[in-house]
Amino acid sequence: MSEQNIPPSVFHMLEKNIGKNVRVVLDPSYGFEGVLVAVTREPPGIWLSDAEAVVLRSTIANPIPQVASREEMSEIFVNLNSVQRIEVLHPRTNPRK
Repeated sequence: MSEQNIPPSVFHMLEKNIGKNVRVVLDPSYGFEGVLVAVTREPPGIWLSDAEAVVLRSTIANPIPQVASREEMSEIFVNLNSVQRIEVLHPRTNPRK
């Protein structure tokens, strides 16, 4: 099985987000959340600290996947060849304060 080449621009985007909370989706119902702490090129991947495995669920009424459950994982390496999507998570602000 040949390795998939990842464009350099992906690494630049990831390096800009080091220190931010991210959600890494591996398939439509499973992924990880954590703080992006490092990006590697060989093998192509990212390191997450304070990571949690998350199960995502969506319905016909709400097609946007929502986190259904979490499990603490500590630190984890995720190979970019197995990633569907990476989302940068922004802290929620509560306007009702």
